[in-house]
Amino acid sequence: MAILPRSSYYDKNYRQSASLIRARRPYLVKNALTGTGIFAFAIGLYAYTIHAVSQDEFEDVRVPDAPVQSPPAGASTTTNGPVTK
Repeated sequence: MAILPRSSYYDKNYRQSASLIRARRPYLVKNALTGTGIFAFAIGLYAYTIHAVSQDEFEDVRVPDAPVQSPPAGASTTTNGPVTK
């Protein structure tokens, strides 16, 4: 008992039938060219972005000095030695 009805475009092993191949044939070249165009656009955009970012020298950006570390809360400010009151 099949839950989903079997399409007539596929055989019992779910391979494409001759009618499905015939139905897709007019769109094969158009779809391949469209896919190639989209792929080329994406790769070109990626290459342009990497090229544009790699030209930036960041010489105009001021790097701040290292921050001064403050002692943690509750830590003693005295060095080794006896505690006097």
